[in-house]
This record gives sequence, structure tokens and C-alpha cells, in this order.
Amino acid sequence: MRPVFVQLRCQPGKTYEVADMLYEREIASEIYSTSGEYDLLLKVYIDDGVDVGKFINDNVANVPGIVRSLTTLTFKAF
Repeated sequence: MRPVFVQLRCQPGKTYEVADMLYEREIASEIYSTSGEYDLLLKVYIDDGVDVGKFINDNVANVPGIVRSLTTLTFKAF
């Protein structure tokens, strides 16, 4: 498994609803509200061999209230 970080921009006033829906899906190990261009930061563990783009598309990006996402792949933890 490898950790992947996903930043989400939500429709105004929808951040907490989006966070609750993601929490209910039990796909993220951590969900944070953030400042800046994006409203939420998720840490997701994805099994090796799983298509990251499809996983994000099928499990994250289809949550109502999400306007944009930015996915950061990880390589090595120090």
C-alpha cells in the first residue's frame, strides 16, 4: 500500500458535508480541513497495482459538492 494525498476544493458552504460523506465511505485514513486554495486534505492508502486515477474517480471525485481535486503521489517516506 502507498499513501496518496488528495486536496479538494468544495462548493462554498459544502466543505463539512463533503468531509462527512468521505468519512462515511471509510476510504481515507485522515481528513483535514485546510486553508488556502483547497478546503480539504485526505490521506488515502491505495493498494499496489490499483489505478490511482480510477480509485480517486470512483471513490472521491464523485462526492457531490467537490469542485476540483489535486492528487499527490508519494514515493518514499523519510
